[in-house]
Amino acid sequence: MSSATQAVLVAINGPLKAQRWIIDRPLLIGRDPERCDVVIPARQVSRCHARLSPHPQGVLLEDLGSKNGTFVNGDPVTEPYWLQDGDIISIALAQRLAFWRSEATITLPLEQAPEGFGRPRLDRRLVLDPATRRVWVRGEELQPPLSVSQFRLLEALYQRAGEVVPRQALIAAIWGPQASPAVSNQALDALVHRLRERLAEADPGFAYLHTVRGHGFRLENAPWPPAEPFPQTP
Repeated sequence: MSSATQAVLVAINGPLKAQRWIIDRPLLIGRDPERCDVVIPARQVSRCHARLSPHPQGVLLEDLGSKNGTFVNGDPVTEPYWLQDGDIISIALAQRLAFWRSEATITLPLEQAPEGFGRPRLDRRLVLDPATRRVWVRGEELQPPLSVSQFRLLEALYQRAGEVVPRQALIAAIWGPQASPAVSNQALDALVHRLRERLAEADPGFAYLHTVRGHGFRLENAPWPPAEPFPQTP
């Protein structure tokens, strides 16, 4: 495998922030400095927490029975998982790592992201970065990350912020164009409810998701930080 096609692991926050590893051999991730290739000095990380294994068909991620879990894009890894370009791996929520198929596919070099890998300009109340699947609310990154379905819902609304997005367009964006409307309408309502709860936890004073009955949903966003009001003349 040439250096142009070697998969890359990049630490985007936590104690290893800005470090990167070429995945040209199996990498053991954990707290034990004598056994692990990627050593995370955090108590919630198991001694041998997870393993990345390169294969001709891709890179396989396995959780090694860790106490606090391994997550990909917010979902727990309960069985071996084939990583996709841009996947975000969370190790016990102590360290986040981005996976890329090659260095050429990394959206934004670390040296060009002074506030963290891939971090976009935080000039809106809610900011979403599709490349790294990260979300910021009022300038603070949403933790733990959204699940894959929650992120897809938010991304579909974010791309058309201020507009009413029809239910079927959201269902297709989340579950694909062949999703059953009867089943997915119920699932969509439940997903919107869970996403509302996550956003309300981070910003209880602002309503992001609005239901437009008979049509769909609308995402309200606003500049951040808010503009200072003009001082009133005494």
